[in-house]
Amino acid sequence: MSIAPPPLDFTAEPLIRAAFTGALGRFTLDVSLCVPARGVTALFGPSGCGKTSVLRCIAGLNRLPGSCIVGGETWQDEVRFRPAHRRPVGYVFQEASLFPHLSVRRNLTYGAPRDPAQHGIAFDDVVPLLGLGHLLDRAPQNLSGGERQRVAVGRALLSQPRLLLMDEPLSALDRATKDEILPFLERLHAALDLPMLYVSHDMAEVERLADHLVLMAEGRITASGPLAELQSDPRLPLAAAREASVSLDATITRHDHGLTELAVRGGRFLVPGTVGPVGARRRLSVVAGDVSLALERPSPSTILNVLEGRILSAAPLREAEMTVVLGLGTSGEGDRLLARVTRRSWDLLSLAEGRTVHVQVKGVALAHPAPV
Repeated sequence: MSIAPPPLDFTAEPLIRAAFTGALGRFTLDVSLCVPARGVTALFGPSGCGKTSVLRCIAGLNRLPGSCIVGGETWQDEVRFRPAHRRPVGYVFQEASLFPHLSVRRNLTYGAPRDPAQHGIAFDDVVPLLGLGHLLDRAPQNLSGGERQRVAVGRALLSQPRLLLMDEPLSALDRATKDEILPFLERLHAALDLPMLYVSHDMAEVERLADHLVLMAEGRITASGPLAELQSDPRLPLAAAREASVSLDATITRHDHGLTELAVRGGRFLVPGTVGPVGARRRLSVVAGDVSLALERPSPSTILNVLEGRILSAAPLREAEMTVVLGLGTSGEGDRLLARVTRRSWDLLSLAEGRTVHVQVKGVALAHPAPV
């Protein structure tokens, strides 16, 4: 299924615009990309769909006919092609590829501008941000996989890029090491005003880091838009996946009886524990299979989160199920959720688009600090 990306209307907002068409060996790339030049944009899709090829074209490492404009600055068009060494990008590859004969400190500063006046991202800021202070005098061979990748990220940042390109930087790491490095990437997102294109085929990474999502398949872009919008679009394969979920950015409003209340558009959620100070932002993840619907407000139970919502749309899923898109709030104009219900329940309750329902959420995953 191919769904045209919706028209973008980012008033006076800098954009990354890129279009490339051509053959790379036996593979054909035909993409047209327009995303905000801020925050994290994830390129998501199966292996071999062209995600890395897009990054390499933007970096100038591959040359295909097309165009590339970043924040109003043209790097490529019909007559111009700025070579890779003149494009202000920081590129983090799947493997850290550190210089084995240099210390961590010298790896970090390798390739950094010599003129101090050009240093918008300072060494003394990057080191604590990535937790590298105790590693500066070590050799790369004495680092763990996660530590090596954090050094690679720091080196890319200290090259003073206008755009950070990350090509599946966690794919070579095991799950425990990924969980170790992801908080550093979240801190990076929150602390630096630097646009990032992040390639992944792991939705768990995307849910934690991304603001904007580009879906790819077979060398083409199938959809592009804000993360939560694409997650809750029943026309896309994300909503049909068994583990389908929607990410919500929330603000902590209060603490009570060992619980934290977080506000989203159209409702409030409770999660166990004290997960941050009032006013802090957190990202929540709600799995479709943890959402159930009722016509009347349920009697008190151990389910903490019961919200009002409206059915926006529904689509058949396999033989016996429906994917239901919900808008929070009685008007349905709040944040969206997905629910997975049986066709039998849909018919018995006479559910229909536009109907107001009570939304019971059995589980809410706290997916770490929300991007700012």
